[in-house]
Amino acid sequence: MLWLMVDFSKLPQAPYFRPARFEAEIADCEVIGQIPTEIDGAFYRLHTDWLYPPDPIDDIPLAADGYVSMFRICQGRADYRGRYVRTQRYQAQRAAGRQLYGYYRNPFTDDPSVRDPARPHLRTTANTTPLAFAGRLYATKEDGLPHELDPSTLETRGAVDFGGSWKSQTFTAHAKIDPVSGEMVAFGYEAPGLCSREVFLAIFDRAGRICREWRFEVPYTSMLHDMCITREHVIIPGGGAVTSLERLKAGKLHWAWDSSKPSYYGIIPRQGEVRDIRWFFGPQRSIVHTANARTEGRKVIMEAPMADGNTWPWFEDLAGGTYKLLPNTIRRITFDLDSSAEHGTEELLFEQPVTSFTRVDHRFVGLPYRYIYVQYFDSAHAARAGGHPELRYAANSFGRFDIRTREIASCFLGETDIVQEPCFVPRPGSHEEGDGWLIGTVHNPAEMRSELALVDAPTMQEVARIILPFRTPSQVHGIWAERGELALR
Repeated sequence: MLWLMVDFSKLPQAPYFRPARFEAEIADCEVIGQIPTEIDGAFYRLHTDWLYPPDPIDDIPLAADGYVSMFRICQGRADYRGRYVRTQRYQAQRAAGRQLYGYYRNPFTDDPSVRDPARPHLRTTANTTPLAFAGRLYATKEDGLPHELDPSTLETRGAVDFGGSWKSQTFTAHAKIDPVSGEMVAFGYEAPGLCSREVFLAIFDRAGRICREWRFEVPYTSMLHDMCITREHVIIPGGGAVTSLERLKAGKLHWAWDSSKPSYYGIIPRQGEVRDIRWFFGPQRSIVHTANARTEGRKVIMEAPMADGNTWPWFEDLAGGTYKLLPNTIRRITFDLDSSAEHGTEELLFEQPVTSFTRVDHRFVGLPYRYIYVQYFDSAHAARAGGHPELRYAANSFGRFDIRTREIASCFLGETDIVQEPCFVPRPGSHEEGDGWLIGTVHNPAEMRSELALVDAPTMQEVARIILPFRTPSQVHGIWAERGELALR
């Protein structure tokens, strides 16, 4: 997402990045190039877009309302649809005709008509990651429950707790689906309420029923945004970002950065009990997203983009330091389960700075794999970004990072294009890792419109560009769902 690469406070007058505030439907979008006819499915995205201006005015983009969009691709053509997610928060604001909710994840700052600190999950915007599982589509955000969506119309069906079996107020924005068993692994942190250390972790069978669950406490309350799975383990990284009820009652943002806190990693055996959880501690790292992981014997190996400090421009440094833009680089951490050491071994795989939005061929989640895909700024190309000098380092390329050969293959997408997260689309009938396409949107501030790029993954050459006649809100995450995974019309 753009706001993780650029300080938005420097762009108060940039027209492209203002709230879009409209819903849309386009039949048979304009296409430059040719969409491969064998592609049949839908590319879903979740966005942040303020329905009403934030109050306080300095609230952060993470708190903006959820907006879901879809590119339905079939027979070489593409249709587009975009809708707001009708959360309880959205409905309350529409009824009032104004902003009712205060600072990000702080219900104490809400309007009295909706203030409910005991049930903070009711104020979720469901704006982070689409999830397709067991034939259903959800909008997820880690501060509340998933909201089910109609996969064809995008209409909101409502918040779900999986028939009462989900025992947490919150649900991760990064559930993982095991490509071998078809199971889904998900967790909720601050599970019983604000600032709790308690985590609820569960495994769903391929039919969508919980078949295994854990409840445990983390070393200290911190943002647990993403995780990894292997065939044998779940890895949950945390650390750095901290909170407290005192902080929230004082009217502040949910998170602050505590440079005295080490990162921590919970390694949970998928067939084990709470007593089998192993905690590792390391130097402080910002790990917003992960790439992939695997278990090799008694070692758990994880790759992820990491930074050596606070990567959140909005979260104050409790030590009084000023924020500076820190690069993410792809690193590997190896956890030796037979060692008595309380830390893993870190290795830098690539010196090239990247965004934190790493993705893999999802058919290889939790398995030995080779490729990491991510959008990044390729300095070999100019990036004028529509004349905004503050955006000169915004991502301009898709990258394929080969963790075996340590080679980088790049697809440059344009001087004025600001590139969003790529997702992988498998080639029908092929089971080879990386055989397919990368799909991802780009901002085009020069033309004031959004576009969808389709790149052949083996050659890293662009094959098609789908054009929208308007700009869409800034994307957080997207997913690709093939026809058959969901009931697509």
